[in-house]
Amino acid sequence: MQLMKVDPRALKDNPDNTRQSKSTPQADALLLATIKAVGVIQPPVIFAEASGNGYVIEAGHRRTRMAIAAGIEEIDVIVVEAANDNGAMRSMIENIAREPLNPVDQWRGIERLVALGWTEEAIAIALALSVRQIRKLRLLANVLPAMLDHMAKGDMPSEQQLRTISAASLHEQKEVWKAQKPKKSDTASWWAIANGLTKTRMFARDASFGDDLRQAYGIEWAEDLFEPADQDNRYTTNVEAFLGAQQEWMSSNLPKKGSIVELNNWGQPQLPPKAERVYGKPGKGDCTAMYLDREGKVQSAHFRLPEIKKAKGKGDPTAPGGEDENEGIDVAAKTRPDVTRNGLDMIGDFRTDALHEALARAPIEDDTLMALLVLAFAGQNVTVDSGSETSNHVYGSRRFARHAVPLIGESGELEFDTDTLRVVARLTLIDALSARTNRTDSGIVARIAGDAIGADTYLPNMGTEEFLACLSRPALEASCGGTIVAPRPRVRDTRAALVEHFKEERFVHPAALFAPDDAKLAEWLAKNMEHGSEDEDAPADRPIGGIENGADGGSDPSNEVDRALVKPHVPETEDGGSAADTELEDLDDAAADTSTEDPDTAYGIAAE
Repeated sequence: MQLMKVDPRALKDNPDNTRQSKSTPQADALLLATIKAVGVIQPPVIFAEASGNGYVIEAGHRRTRMAIAAGIEEIDVIVVEAANDNGAMRSMIENIAREPLNPVDQWRGIERLVALGWTEEAIAIALALSVRQIRKLRLLANVLPAMLDHMAKGDMPSEQQLRTISAASLHEQKEVWKAQKPKKSDTASWWAIANGLTKTRMFARDASFGDDLRQAYGIEWAEDLFEPADQDNRYTTNVEAFLGAQQEWMSSNLPKKGSIVELNNWGQPQLPPKAERVYGKPGKGDCTAMYLDREGKVQSAHFRLPEIKKAKGKGDPTAPGGEDENEGIDVAAKTRPDVTRNGLDMIGDFRTDALHEALARAPIEDDTLMALLVLAFAGQNVTVDSGSETSNHVYGSRRFARHAVPLIGESGELEFDTDTLRVVARLTLIDALSARTNRTDSGIVARIAGDAIGADTYLPNMGTEEFLACLSRPALEASCGGTIVAPRPRVRDTRAALVEHFKEERFVHPAALFAPDDAKLAEWLAKNMEHGSEDEDAPADRPIGGIENGADGGSDPSNEVDRALVKPHVPETEDGGSAADTELEDLDDAAADTSTEDPDTAYGIAAE
């Protein structure tokens, strides 16, 4: 055996080489970079051909090729005697018996190189490793020497366990190792050691506060090199300081009508008593609750406080303790419904937001718009108290009055263009129609209106953890229909699979669609159908509208016009009844017959 220098281009490949499979281009590129940086560290092994005309490579084919690629003219080689099998056995033994260095030995070698002046980047290039891997190995410097000696025997913890151990102080490691130290020839219980050294971490990616609060609270970030490299892995174990900085940030950035709340036993924000959580788009009057979740992240939830009601009389059925106090409470329910009360609240919010967005953006024909206005004011949440019998005034919501202002000209008469009418009509419908489950619910008319204008397309994706948690097992499994998700034995697994599936698709529960149930629609129509022109609230001996009905008992619809479009001063009737009790004439006739108008009347409603 002798050492000599040869031109790598003069060496011949061994046809009996054991490793016949080609290496990857990435591996060749790393080896080439290493040879360019430090040269060929381990000389290839060669032997003379039987004919004596050259040398054949026994070991080091890749090193030779990469030396040629690097432009090296001479390399060191070890010349051995030719074996009878062309070195086949020696090549086989070399590849099988070769064992890489364990992490502890790699770390010790890296530390020696660092002591000699090598940088981490240079070591990474020379060893064909990433800089991140070099830094991971250098974390072993934070491990107790007694643990390192045990690891060097080949008993290594997992990467997760090693991360936990290296993050603890040497004093803590010493105490835990003393209690968990294995006997000779036994393996260490690394999971117990890591569990004893586990600390709660707060990550910088979850922090809402800036560098000023970080410094004020004395928070120092450490980097977790075992986490994925494409995210912010800085963390701190100073939990108290982290949460204090988060609390101060929330106090400084609290929105108007906002408050800081705590978590309940289920990890949900503890809202004020009787507050109604808003799952859709919050309105101007809604409040915001800010809180810290169990991971220390700043979260927010919107809620709506109930309106302050005036005290009602003792006989009022809607007053507390009245006849309707417990109405709608199903005390005999034995099975969980498909959608819980919380889920119905969410559906109501989703429907209302979709309905309002459709009213604002969807194309609506003028005749449909007129019909929607009629539906809106037939809603159960709309109340208009008329004072025609006593005070000659009509009381309505101030909310609707602000939409009527753009329709009134400077002279006090209706004066508008078609575009303005369309805008205020949409805004009025938005204020009037609601599908929420609280007192603003318009009932079935909101469902009819939403179905008419295609509000289903504006419903949000309900394939979320929060909504799917409101579904029963049968309803949840029914939601798997038409998807690639199969029901799991556990409900939570089925729900998690659906949440993951619907991240890319939109899911709308059938119970949230606007189209009303046929039976309920028929019941509503039958209940509210008018029989002739009779007014249910009018006394039996008083004719509707203050005039006698015709022989057929009905009124002439051709005489019905919009009172808001009629000028003031409507004359009294011949029988002495007030103008408020008469049927108004056609708009053109009323405008033409101004000579007989009574100056004591106003907007078609006369003083009694």
